[in-house]
Parts: sequence; structure tokens; C-alpha cells
Amino acid sequence: MSTPIQSLSRAAQVACQDLLRLHLDETASDLIGTVEERHRGGRSYLYDRFRLGSAMKSRYLGEGSAALRARLARAAALKEEAAGRRQAMARLTRILRAEGLIGTDRETGSLLLAFARAGLFRLGGTLIGTAAYALYQSELGVRFDTDELAQTGDIDFASFERLSVALGDQVEAAPGEILPSLKFDPVPGLSDHQVWKWRQNKGEALVEFLTPAFGEESVKPLPALGVSALGLHYLNYLIAEPIQAVALYRSGVLVQIPRPERYAIHKLIVADRRIGGPDQLKARKDRGQAAFLIRVLAEDRPDDLAEAYHDAISRGPRWRARIAASLARMPETAALLPD
Repeated sequence: MSTPIQSLSRAAQVACQDLLRLHLDETASDLIGTVEERHRGGRSYLYDRFRLGSAMKSRYLGEGSAALRARLARAAALKEEAAGRRQAMARLTRILRAEGLIGTDRETGSLLLAFARAGLFRLGGTLIGTAAYALYQSELGVRFDTDELAQTGDIDFASFERLSVALGDQVEAAPGEILPSLKFDPVPGLSDHQVWKWRQNKGEALVEFLTPAFGEESVKPLPALGVSALGLHYLNYLIAEPIQAVALYRSGVLVQIPRPERYAIHKLIVADRRIGGPDQLKARKDRGQAAFLIRVLAEDRPDDLAEAYHDAISRGPRWRARIAASLARMPETAALLPD
């Protein structure tokens, strides 16, 4: 029988929401020039347009949501509030640690911070895998135990190739420049020697960059992130419409992660893909993460869960077969999903 789900205290949930709000304010306060709006494929994208010497520069800020527009309109006031805001961010992270939220380990935290400062998340990079799963504590307001958050050693990032090409902006420092300083060595591909993953030279951590594949699963460039990435099927579903979250390292690191309902359903697919492969031992962990999230979402966000599930199974027989194969091993979880 499953153990009861424990909610975070009201104080912890409020602190999580406040910390995220302050980090979003901090990001908007970095506006240098004027806001420029560009339209592509029916979407609006906002840029910071400013003069640098004799040249005009554009820096990508994000999709043109109402929330981002409102923050950018207050950029000058937010800049003046910087000192007080940073003190509040430090205080809130202390509160959350005292409330028992499990923070990000030093190695992962320092890597996320370096990538955030370089602009990787601002430019469409999404943290996926167990490092992202850990951040659903604050997003869903529930307690995770240490077994659920046990790291696999992998820190994975993903982004859409088309978005990376279209943005017309680039990280301030590429992962290939950052990772060696954090004691990671490149792992060239066997056939074409393209680098899309790095291994820690005195540990087991592996950093990988991935992108959705719409045909062959091959290595493709992500210009905005300054890195190559391995294309994988089903990844387009996972990283569509990502959300922002704060990793508990120092005073918090603002990152981008998948929506929890998409993460849960995607894990059902991934678990079945691993069966019979070199990573099949990870399939049990995939099913465990999916089962826990689906339990929480079925109670607290049933409409979001149903929408994500119906979206996945509507994408074709192969999608339905993989999800059904995992659910056949998880009868309690299957009972929580729509017929």
C-alpha cells in the first residue's frame, strides 16, 4: 500500500511562491535598453534592445506573456529594490531548508548557477531528469523523501532545435567553456566525434544535452546554447510549455523545467523504452517517479493530468503502446488515469 502524501506546511508553500516571484523580478530588473517585440509562427518574443558602443544589440528575454510584460514595465523600480530583494531571497531559502525541503547538492547547484548566469535557461534550455523532478517539491507543495530524490548521476538539459535557431541570440559562455572549469571532460561520439555529453573526471556525474527528434535520432546543433544535442523521440512532448522553478542552492537558482503532468506521462514512455536496453535498471526509477507524480496530480490537479494524458495517447499507436506497457506494471497508477 502506498504511503500517504505529505503536504508542505502553509509557510513553506508561501515561501516557495515568494522565492520564485522574487527571482522573476530579479531577472526583469536586468533590462538595459528598451523592449522590442518580434513575432514568429504566431508567437510573440521579447528582446532587450540596447546600444553597445556604436552597435545596437538585442538580448532575448522570453515569450511575450502578460506576466513578463508587467515585470518589464516595472524594470526601473525593480532595479532600485535589488538589495532588499536579495536579502529576502536569502531569508526565504533559509526558511525552506528549515522546513525540510531537500536542496540541490553542491556539484549540481554550481553547474546550474553557471548555466543560469550564462543565459542557458533564458534561451530555451530546460532541465530534465531527476534534477528537475526534485524541484516539483515546491511546484506541487509536497514532501519528497531522500529515496525519491536519489540522483542517477545524470544532469540532462533539452531544447528545441528550431527555437534555438530562431532566437538570434546566444549564451554568454557555451557549456563547452563552462564544464571544464567544473571538472567535466567531453565525451566525443563514437561515429562523428560530435560532443553532446560531458563526464565528471573525478565522479560519476554525466551532463547531456538533448533535443526532440522528428525523424532519425541524430546529433544536431543548438546555436542559442552553443552546444550540440542528441535528438530523441518523444522529447517534444516533455519540454513543450515548460515552467520556471527555483533550485535551492545559495539564494536559489532560477531554472526552467517540464510541466509536472508532462514529466509524469513522459516517464511512462521512457520506462518502456529502456526495457531490454543498457539503461533498463533505470526503468524502475522512471515508473516510481511517474507513480508518485500521478498520485499527487490526480488529487490536486486532475484536469491538468487528464489533458496531458489525452494529449500523449492521441499522438499515435506507438505512444499508446508504450504508455500501456508501463501501466500494465502499475495497476494502482493506471486506475488513477482516465479510461
